[in-house]
Amino acid sequence: MKKGIHPEYQPVVFRDKAGDFAFLTRSTATSDQRITWEDGHSYPVIDVEVSSASHPFYTGKGRVVDTAGRVERFRRRYGG
Repeated sequence: MKKGIHPEYQPVVFRDKAGDFAFLTRSTATSDQRITWEDGHSYPVIDVEVSSASHPFYTGKGRVVDTAGRVERFRRRYGG
């Protein structure tokens, strides 16, 4: 690899505030915010909107959309 052209690969905490879930991994993403992790070290933290802790597919709280009802309502309204 060429020196000086690649971003720094470092430990980073990704935090899902909606799911109250965080995990430590390595990434090239950076942040000005820092968090003290369980091991006592301070790491940059990246806040995400959705993770496996809050996504309906993974939590099993997804809704089934009644597509047949929507199609029938569309046909009645627009004469299809």
